[in-house]
Amino acid sequence: MLVFLTILALVFIFLIVPVGIFVGMYNKLVRLRNAFKNAFAQIDVQLKRRYDLIPNLVETAKGYMKHERETLDAVITARNQAQSASQAAASDPSDSGAMKSLVGAEGALTGAMGRMFALMESYPDLKANQNMMQVSEELTSTENKVAFARQAYNDAVMGYNNGRETFPSSLLAGMFKFEAAELFEVTSEAEKAAPKVSF
Repeated sequence: MLVFLTILALVFIFLIVPVGIFVGMYNKLVRLRNAFKNAFAQIDVQLKRRYDLIPNLVETAKGYMKHERETLDAVITARNQAQSASQAAASDPSDSGAMKSLVGAEGALTGAMGRMFALMESYPDLKANQNMMQVSEELTSTENKVAFARQAYNDAVMGYNNGRETFPSSLLAGMFKFEAAELFEVTSEAEKAAPKVSF
């Protein structure tokens, strides 16, 4: 009987415990991956709101900035590209190529918006327009929410990447193809400055 209990204890120690540890590490990686995907969904909500506000801003500005058509068209083009990149990234936030495309498209949109706001300074009637002030206020609020959501996403990505890179989880991550997640970070100083919306 003692031999049987000893064998049972050894089986438990050498088989059941490692399987339990393996399952726990796998489940932790899945939770971390789901957390960063959820965090990206929060960014996506704010980006969609931003993309919806931009056409209103441009339409309001069109009446006043008739000679700035090229700038207004650049904003709409950049907005459409950013929106497409956002949809691609939203379908799979773990795709590093899609995230890099989104970061680039968001940078281009930020640059185009910055140029438009700089030109708007030359139009006092536009700055005084009630609709423009309302849209600008909403856009400013949305920009702040995007920044907070991006920070939460980057924190979740860091937790996931740390989880998949630390030993012994790194062995499991390699076996089950838990790929590294891409941070949502801006690369140039121009992109780091949010568009200044001030009226």
